[in-house]
Amino acid sequence: LKSNPSNNEEKEAQTQLTKSDELQRLHSQALSAYQQEDYETAISLLDEILAVCVWDAELRELRAECYIKEGEPSKAISDLKAAAKLKSDNTEAFYKISRIYYQLGDHELSLSEVRECLKLDQDHKQCFSLYKQVKKLNKQIESAEELIREGRYEDAINKYDSVMKTEPEVTIYATRAKERICHCLSKNQQPTEAIKVCTEVLQLEPTNVNALKDRAEAYLLEDLYEE
Repeated sequence: LKSNPSNNEEKEAQTQLTKSDELQRLHSQALSAYQQEDYETAISLLDEILAVCVWDAELRELRAECYIKEGEPSKAISDLKAAAKLKSDNTEAFYKISRIYYQLGDHELSLSEVRECLKLDQDHKQCFSLYKQVKKLNKQIESAEELIREGRYEDAINKYDSVMKTEPEVTIYATRAKERICHCLSKNQQPTEAIKVCTEVLQLEPTNVNALKDRAEAYLLEDLYEE
């Protein structure tokens, strides 16, 4: 404005200044809403700001935090992935993405993201600790699946028991492990045990197709045709 005060440029500059003031006001409101744990309001304000400030990594990270609190992890991942690209050496974003995938039961993607964190900083304590946990779990699951392919069902059951001991906190891993144990018992001609474990899975996930099929196979072995 000061260097070239022609009419056109003055109008454009004033418009941008007004917009800038408005965005700063929205930013203050978004932070306030976040601090008051009103995450829905914070998200809608951040949506407005990010429509203009598309490349702001910090704002994306803040919106990701709100999405996590609102129970929308997949939207949080989308923002965190953008933040990881926008800010160099963003180990925190990779760590958070890996944690979310892990909580969702996607151990393979979790392992891939935590490795990205360690590429940036091999001494990152949180990432290294998570890496060890996910790697161990991943290896056990891969090993169990290999045993199932080889028809070694007893060994696979033992391996899935180990999976449940490795991760007792995140329930999705216990559910998946039980689903596979139910499959092994059914294949191993142990119908009574199979029915019991499959039923446990179906109490948690009534529409689990694999558990329904495996329990049906077990019922057939027991001549329980109606069931």
